[in-house]
Amino acid sequence: MEKLKVGVIGVGHLGKLHTKMFSQIENCELVGVFDSDLEKSNAVAEEFKTKSFSSISDLLHQTNAVSIAATTSAHFEIAMKALEFDNHIFIEKPITATIEEAEKLVELADKKNLNLQVGHIERFNPGLLAIESYIKDPKFIQSDRLAPFNPRGTDVAVVLDLMIHDIDIILSLIKSKVVDVVANGVEVVSDNIDIANARIEFENGAVANVTASRISQKRMRKMRIFQKDNYLSLDFNTGASEIYNLIPPDHELPPTAMSIGEIGIGDKKKRLIFEQPDKVEVNALQYELQLFVNSVLEKTSPVVSGKDGLRALKVADMILQKINQSKGKLL
Repeated sequence: MEKLKVGVIGVGHLGKLHTKMFSQIENCELVGVFDSDLEKSNAVAEEFKTKSFSSISDLLHQTNAVSIAATTSAHFEIAMKALEFDNHIFIEKPITATIEEAEKLVELADKKNLNLQVGHIERFNPGLLAIESYIKDPKFIQSDRLAPFNPRGTDVAVVLDLMIHDIDIILSLIKSKVVDVVANGVEVVSDNIDIANARIEFENGAVANVTASRISQKRMRKMRIFQKDNYLSLDFNTGASEIYNLIPPDHELPPTAMSIGEIGIGDKKKRLIFEQPDKVEVNALQYELQLFVNSVLEKTSPVVSGKDGLRALKVADMILQKINQSKGKLL
């Protein structure tokens, strides 16, 4: 079996999980890890029976691909170096700290014909996987991603830390150009925006209303998707999803659905039916890393490309610009 030689750069909380997953993927050889905190690097390497490298260059000399889970501000420099060593890249979200950096990264990866996958893990959430075949033409999406305060991630605004997950998903579901953004946000416990709301309008008339907070008492990560005669709900925390459909009264009830009433007036009444798809049993992180390895070995495009990461970052930047304009600031 052909194996991809992979290294992990940055072994904090998320990087350690990457290391664990790569050590379990069959068509992957975990070459080693690097972290600027050598003690941490050594500890992770020992735990997963791999090598701790003293420099990024030393690691890149022995790998075909790397996973970058360092702080966002370091993404660009590390990724450019990896591309110089002809390494394929898996990079955690957001792709980079700035749009200019992301554009340069995507351009060089394309030029060198190297895979660049961005770690938008919620694309592989069991709840979304269970209903993705039902999503056809969303007209309105409501997303709420709330979390208790955690100092990790406060080096960037909540828009880049949490909301960008939902921005990426929304952009993957609504196949249309963003034409306008209205947004507000405030700093509460950090020096960056801790709670934000944005209304994203698309050229085809679709609208997404997105809220993200890292100062909530309780964790909530839900998305509601409205289409013609159809409403889908998913909980990213539990991986559970629900589907509500409107069908003509004389149509046969699908075997997996139950009728819960009627909606409408007169001859326009429709039958409201409910379905709960089976939960997809998948480890989202392992699945996305496995798909990255497969895409490199099979010479196919990554599921969440660098261009996808750039597009999400551009919309996140639009939201941040709008927030700062509403506060009389300029970025």
